Amino acid sequence: MNPTKKYSNTRATLAIAIASFRSIIRSPSAVVFSLAFPLIFIVVFANIGGSAVTVDVGVAKTSDTSNIVYKVLKGTKVINLIKNQSTEEMTKNLAKGSIDAVINIQRNSAGTPFTLNIQYTEASAQKDGILKSLLNSIFYQINSYGNTAPQPVAEIKAATIKGREYKYIDFILPGMLGFSLLSSGVFGTAFVFLSLRLTLVIKRFFATPVKKSSIVLGEALARLVFSWLGALFIIMVGHLFFGFTLVHGAVTVINMLILAAIGLIIFMGFGFIISGIAKNESTVPPLSNIITMPQFLLSGTFFATTAFPTWLQSISKILPLTYLNTAMRQVAFEGAGIGDVGPQLLVLGVWFIVVYAVAVKTFKWE
Repeated sequence: MNPTKKYSNTRATLAIAIASFRSIIRSPSAVVFSLAFPLIFIVVFANIGGSAVTVDVGVAKTSDTSNIVYKVLKGTKVINLIKNQSTEEMTKNLAKGSIDAVINIQRNSAGTPFTLNIQYTEASAQKDGILKSLLNSIFYQINSYGNTAPQPVAEIKAATIKGREYKYIDFILPGMLGFSLLSSGVFGTAFVFLSLRLTLVIKRFFATPVKKSSIVLGEALARLVFSWLGALFIIMVGHLFFGFTLVHGAVTVINMLILAAIGLIIFMGFGFIISGIAKNESTVPPLSNIITMPQFLLSGTFFATTAFPTWLQSISKILPLTYLNTAMRQVAFEGAGIGDVGPQLLVLGVWFIVVYAVAVKTFKWE
């Protein structure tokens, strides 16, 4: 090296990033977890439409909930009654397909004792068909049981509003992006930095003018570029072959990539923690699975969290992947901008502070 030429940590960072990127794309496990598995899940779930069917039904604030109609609906396992949303929220969620229908049960002063007023949505046509079939069966039982008079106990009055069709691919693809980012951030980072430490590569770095920050930034940059390329590939496959909704086209894709970068940085923090406390490479998988498996299963990656029992929903509301998945779906299907997912970003920001505070304490260079 020319002794008169000033050393550049920027060039060192880029050199580390390029070398790390080449290492990632040559790693079969990185390709499998970041690209192959998400694509396989997308193809499978997009074609079968999901195995656990739950119909989300909003209950209007003015609805009578002390009658037999409501009690029967509440006891039907397939129907998930939602009462904790305002009228405005229900109307908005019905239009975009987040809620499949809204019911309003009223007691009549004359004629039929009860009337169930129900609003369906074109945004959830598949679920509406299931709900209509269920209601016909339920009302037949209600009107027949113990009723010898010709007058029925209850009747249905239905209406349908317009909305964008919410396909299962619109749910599963953002979850698969989260799956890919979590796998890459946790497993990839943990294995790489533990290996660099055990093979004394990092110690050799310290014999050069390269800064510690350059090592971390180089690795982060390489993983970010790889994850962006993988995310872009998954989004395009979903959009072109399965009709994944991108409300604002390229703008929506850019917003999803921004969220992907935020998620990856947070998940890399978990990887730093694991690489610091792991004694050898054989301890990395079990430690990583402790962090990743609950999030894969409970963060709305494969199934909507509303299908879980209440106590499991409480756990899912703590996990960072839940908020990343929610933000991704809002951006993709609802056309939300980065500023519109502020509540999710706030929770992710808290996780960033907590994770990296722990990482600073546990991470070891040697």
